Amino acid sequence: MIYILYNPLSDNRNGRSNAENIGKILEIDSISYLDITGLNAAEFLKHAVPDDKVVLSGGDGTLHHFVNECNGWVPEHPVYYYPTGSGNDFMTDVRNREKVGLVLLNPYLRQLPTITVNGETRYFLNGVGYGIDGYCCEEGDKQRNESDSKINYAAIAIKGMMFSFKPRNAVVTVDGETHHYSNVWLAPTMNGRFYGGGMMVAPNQDRMCEKSHVTTVVMHCRSKLKTLTVFPSIFKGEHVRHTEMVEVLTGSEVSVSFSQPTPLQIDGETIPQVSSYYVRTGKRNFESDFDVIKETGEKGAVM
Repeated sequence: MIYILYNPLSDNRNGRSNAENIGKILEIDSISYLDITGLNAAEFLKHAVPDDKVVLSGGDGTLHHFVNECNGWVPEHPVYYYPTGSGNDFMTDVRNREKVGLVLLNPYLRQLPTITVNGETRYFLNGVGYGIDGYCCEEGDKQRNESDSKINYAAIAIKGMMFSFKPRNAVVTVDGETHHYSNVWLAPTMNGRFYGGGMMVAPNQDRMCEKSHVTTVVMHCRSKLKTLTVFPSIFKGEHVRHTEMVEVLTGSEVSVSFSQPTPLQIDGETIPQVSSYYVRTGKRNFESDFDVIKETGEKGAVM
């Protein structure tokens, strides 16, 4: 039996139809579609029989829901992923590692970083956005509630920089070293390279690197015009060349605080009015990351 776990809310509420399209691609009759929002996925996987194939269908939000339901536990049963979300930043990040088809998800779940915000700790797969990026997610949520049209985050960002969003002062501490910034537009911390539907905010971050670290990128500039000019280069990761206004910090423990509360996003999930956050990486054994691939003999396989 093949079980396709889907999120009905993904891709602007097209999650079920997208999951059914996967079934058509696989050309297998014995498929069961299960709504992951009404299912304890961790418990389901613990009781899966060896012959069952499990496919997770959705976007980054679905992955975020899944990894936090597992709560740091990496399933022994192989779990495959097929991207059907509106952004798919995880898939964009790992595409060069994988063959065309379904991605074996298990290796990417090992020792994920955690974020603590407002007294709550959770895991994240891609990254944390804080500043104009969190603001964009908050505005995108409002638009999504009003319309089924595709959200243009780049347009939201530009409009926000011009009119609504005001830069903050920030204190960023990475592995005990504290930095002070003024006129900060964004200060995300990343496990992968991408967020926001294809923005390469941390071009040198490697989620599978032997050294367990995350990357914090601070964009700070007094000039609104210069910020607007440089910001589009984030889609190709070229913003980091502007070292006069972009600083890249790597480490295993990061805390960021703003002078005024600001929306924050975790893998696309918005949390309003956040004053600070704290990120800690997991200790990663690089050689064991691919044990599950060796055991199954599959990588990016199409079933």
